[in-house]
Amino acid sequence: MRKTHKGITRRDFLRSTAGITLAGTVGASASAAEAQEGAAAKKKSKVILVRDADALDANGSVNAEVIQRMLDDAVTALVGESDPVAAWKLLVKPTDTVGIKSNVWNYLPTPPELEAAIKRRVMDAGVAEDRIGVADRGILQNPIFQNATALINARPMRTHHWAGVGSLLKNYIQFVPNPSAWHGDSCADLAAIWQLPMVKGKTRLNVLVMLTPLFHSKGPHNFQKEYTWAYMGLLVGSDPVAVDATGLRIIEAKRLAYFGEEQPFPIPPKHIRVAEEKYALGVADPSRIDVQKLGWTNGILI
Repeated sequence: MRKTHKGITRRDFLRSTAGITLAGTVGASASAAEAQEGAAAKKKSKVILVRDADALDANGSVNAEVIQRMLDDAVTALVGESDPVAAWKLLVKPTDTVGIKSNVWNYLPTPPELEAAIKRRVMDAGVAEDRIGVADRGILQNPIFQNATALINARPMRTHHWAGVGSLLKNYIQFVPNPSAWHGDSCADLAAIWQLPMVKGKTRLNVLVMLTPLFHSKGPHNFQKEYTWAYMGLLVGSDPVAVDATGLRIIEAKRLAYFGEEQPFPIPPKHIRVAEEKYALGVADPSRIDVQKLGWTNGILI
């Protein structure tokens, strides 16, 4: 039997050219995706540093009116609104249940005046008071936090025996039943907590309190007032990694100024860098953090 040669039909041609077109489209899509990933990698995180010399009075007490104004200035600058209430309405909805995660460490707690200022603005945004909770320990058993659809993270910056620094990332350690289990390797994997269902995607605002930061300590739960100073600031942002990284830069600058030379932390605060490099939670690289500075500039250190 004579073999016949099957020529390329119009259907074959259309099929093959369609395949080429599809391959080209897929290639273009892949290239676009890579470009988007590259752009995302270069995208900057925005952090607001607001300071006021009158944040504390002569006795070291917090000036509630000034703290409210500082918070308002920072949040409006962060979201690009001129009115504080309008700005908060971009962060929370009336239907939200809001957990304000504070910190109760005896020597340097989240100031009640700041907690009240945050709660006031959440209520101004339309959230009913009975749907707002302010707590630190015991949040796993707290109905507000169990049902929270939005979280606000607020705590002071300080050196820390297990993590290098106690930061916003560290503040969520109460969302796990066994916090001490996370102390190994300088608490390097704290960012993993932010992937838990109770937390993931819920944090609307991060406020790192820099009124009187603790820049040096000598062991577990150690506090010496001589290692604090009146910085009179708040660091505010949507990216907890970028806010922490900025706070760390200020602490490092203060340590250099105080000791007269670079003074390594006894425990390296690696969890901030790991949060970006391993968990892609935010930006730790200072070159990719846009720090907008408001208010008092004396001794700003950054």
